[in-house]
Parts: sequence; structure tokens; C-alpha cells
Amino acid sequence: MSTSLKTVDFEVFGRVQKVFFRKCTQEHGKQLGLRGWCRNTPEGTVIGTIQGPPDKVAEMTAWLRDIGSPASRIDKLELKNEKSISDYTYSDFDIVRKKI
Repeated sequence: MSTSLKTVDFEVFGRVQKVFFRKCTQEHGKQLGLRGWCRNTPEGTVIGTIQGPPDKVAEMTAWLRDIGSPASRIDKLELKNEKSISDYTYSDFDIVRKKI
């Protein structure tokens, strides 16, 4: 399959824990047909990876930067390791609950 896909790692800063941010991120990612994961960090941020068609990934990163969950306050979005991929690494969009 030669469909062009994109992957990008993200970290969202602000009031993004205990405000259903991960749940909303998972739901929005699935609505857009994206795959990946997200989880809380001990530093109070939410990190993750999103994968999918470039236009949908762009839509998701805009959502992470500007909208988020209703009770959240987003101060900053950092994107890293953005690149094209030939196939998905993830089969779904999951919330990872363990801390590292």
C-alpha cells in the first residue's frame, strides 16, 4: 500500500490532566481515523503519537494546539519526529495508563 501516511509525536502543556484530555484526544483521533496513543506524564503534560493521512494529522495537531477537552487549558503544543511512513505502527488509538 503506497498511501502516504504521517507520524508525529506530541506533548501538550497546560492544564491537561484530570480534565478528560486523554479521553477527548482518543475520541477525536478515532473520529479522524487516526491511530496512536496518549498518556499523562509525571510532569503534568500529555504525550503521545498520532499516525494517519497528512491532512488528518494536521487537523488533529490543530485540535491539540487550539481546542483540547472542554475543561483543559492548553499553553503549548510541541511536535517532534514528524515523518512520512509507509504503514501504521499502531492498530488503534489507545490511552496508555502506566507511568514511566
